[in-house]
Amino acid sequence: MALKPFAFAALVMAMSSAGAGAAALSPVEQKIVDEVKAHSEQGLQLLERSVNINSGTMNHEGVREVGKLFREQFDQLGFTTRWIDMPPAVKRAGHLLATREGKQGKRLLLIGHLDTVFEKDSPVQLWKRDGARVRGQGVNDMKGGDVIIVEALRALQRVGALDNTTITVIFSGDEENAGDPVAISRADMVAAAKRSDIALAFEATVRDKHGKDTGTIGRRASSSWDLEVKGKQGHSSGIFTESAGYGAVYEAARIVDAFRQQVIEPDLTFSPGLILGGTDASVDATGSKGQAAGKGNVIARTATVHGDLRYLSYEQRDRAHAKMKAIVAQNLPGTSASISFHESYPPMSPTAGNLAVLKTYSQASADAGLGEIPSLPPGQRGAGDVQFVAPLIDSLDGLGATGSGSHSPDEDLEIASIERATIRTAILIYRLTR
Repeated sequence: MALKPFAFAALVMAMSSAGAGAAALSPVEQKIVDEVKAHSEQGLQLLERSVNINSGTMNHEGVREVGKLFREQFDQLGFTTRWIDMPPAVKRAGHLLATREGKQGKRLLLIGHLDTVFEKDSPVQLWKRDGARVRGQGVNDMKGGDVIIVEALRALQRVGALDNTTITVIFSGDEENAGDPVAISRADMVAAAKRSDIALAFEATVRDKHGKDTGTIGRRASSSWDLEVKGKQGHSSGIFTESAGYGAVYEAARIVDAFRQQVIEPDLTFSPGLILGGTDASVDATGSKGQAAGKGNVIARTATVHGDLRYLSYEQRDRAHAKMKAIVAQNLPGTSASISFHESYPPMSPTAGNLAVLKTYSQASADAGLGEIPSLPPGQRGAGDVQFVAPLIDSLDGLGATGSGSHSPDEDLEIASIERATIRTAILIYRLTR
């Protein structure tokens, strides 16, 4: 059940007060921390190797090569590994799955992804170290997070803490552009969630306005909408008259501006990203390009708008859909309009269970001397793979590296954040699997 605002605030306050009396690390946990620190350079070398392999979502060969690199790491850790190919119709490289079975503690699902937004034809940014930071394709989104998973598990293995645990790791090959239909491209991830108790996802750690590392207990859904508008084509001198009407472009403008004025609420956004209008207008199969033709002295006959819609709960989605449909139905004279909605990533609604996992994570961080971890407001994150499993099990995201410039040629990472997040993760996994 999603948290109501007052319940969420109360639990956040309870979490903050709980961290005040932090206990010291146990002897085993201190050994885990020591192992992480002793092998930090090894983790950085693994990150460099992965970053220097282009693995744009549509570069299937590159995605598989990065998958092979990480598969070797899990093989060394005693996991059972396999590569999951996608059917040709999905047009994606596939996913890496690593599992181990035991009977102790919580069953964990760890989520990462192998692909980046940087395709083969992107401006090349290979590994470049500059003091305390490093730049490179996907260095923080999210090859840094993948390395944190591996190095945390490696530290646990060295002290014998992986024995008898049940841990599933899935690194998807298409997080940046999920294969269609998602019922197929995310089937293995959902199946893994059904065999698990808690999901931990390693998208980049985001800092709050006070400079503190945060955890993510909620992420907004990603969906889209298409608006189609029709008007009466005719001589422009007749516009606004009863016989000619207002034309498709005025009607499209009315609708979009009414959305802005009447639909807005916290954590809800709807952005018209593409609009075309005129005598003729069409959008290609990708939904990102189109053509339009018209003349200044001709009333526009057609208009089309393609937009993005993000929401935090299905109740919020349903409210938005209802308001948008009502606005679309209030047509100007001589026009008609219709709107359709298309789902992509489901919402990860904030829940008491998610907050409880964050509390354990925050305590682990505080006990290790790395400070408490507050919750990031859900409206500040986009969509991610964890959202496909969050409706099934308690989930926490944002356990990855800290950097800036994600999805840009300037994407970088704070090197120290790898060690910091690995320590937190290793202690969290240890405590959850006891």
